[in-house]
Amino acid sequence: MGVFIFILGLLLGSFYNVVGIRLLRKESILFPRSHCLKCNHTLVWYENIPVISYLFLRGKCKNCHQKISFMYPSMELLTGILFLISYNLFGIGYDFYLAIILSSLVVLILITDTKHMIILDEMLVASGVLILLVNIIYKGLIYSLQSLGNGLVIFLMMYLLMLLGNFLFKKESLGGGDIKLSFIAGMVLGIPIGIFYIIIAAFLAFPYAVYISIKNSDGTLPFGPFLATSLFLCFCSWNLLFEFINTLFNKI
Repeated sequence: MGVFIFILGLLLGSFYNVVGIRLLRKESILFPRSHCLKCNHTLVWYENIPVISYLFLRGKCKNCHQKISFMYPSMELLTGILFLISYNLFGIGYDFYLAIILSSLVVLILITDTKHMIILDEMLVASGVLILLVNIIYKGLIYSLQSLGNGLVIFLMMYLLMLLGNFLFKKESLGGGDIKLSFIAGMVLGIPIGIFYIIIAAFLAFPYAVYISIKNSDGTLPFGPFLATSLFLCFCSWNLLFEFINTLFNKI
C-alpha cells in the first residue's frame, strides 16, 4: 500500500507542477497537453513519467535541448515523500486525508510562492473546501463549524500581525496569501496549536530572512513556504505539541 501511495504522490506532484505554472500564467490546467515551455514541444508519454523522465532525458527537452527546471522532479519527489509520510503516520482515515491535502498545498505554495511571491486564491479555496468536506464527513457539522471559527481566529491574528508589521517597517510585511493560508491552519490545527504554527514558521524563516537581508537590500522573502511547512509539521506532530502546551500552561 505504501508503494501505491508514493506513486500516487509522484503522479499528483507532476500534476501540481502543471497546476501551479498554468494558474500563474492564467492558462487552463487541462488543455493543451503537457509541453515544453520554451519550444512548445508536446510531451509524449515517456517524456512525462514523474522523476524517471527527467533522469532519462538528462534534464533537457528532447526537442530543443534546453534545460528542464529541476523544480519539476523535486516537487514530484517531495509530493511522493509527503504522501508516504502521511500514510506511515496515520494510515488510511481522517488524519491521512487532511495530511495529503496539506501536503498538496505545501507543494503548490513552493511552486508559486518561492519564485513568484504569490499564493494563489484558487489553491487556498480548493484546499479549504476539501478540508471542510472531510470534516463534515468524519466529524459532523458542529465540529466543522467550530473549525471554521478557529480558522477565523487565526486569520484575524495574522491580519493584526500584518497591520503591526506594516506600521513598524513602513512597508508590506505579510502578503494576503499568507493571511488566508492561516485561516486553513486554524481550521486544521485549532487555536492553541495555530498560535505555535505562526511562531514555528517565524523560526524557520529567520535564518533565510537574515541571509536575504544581507544579500538584498530590499529584504523581501516569500513567507508562504515557511508557513506551509510549519502547518504540515504542526499537523503531523499535533499530539506532541498539545501535550507540550498543556504542560506549559500547567506550570504557569
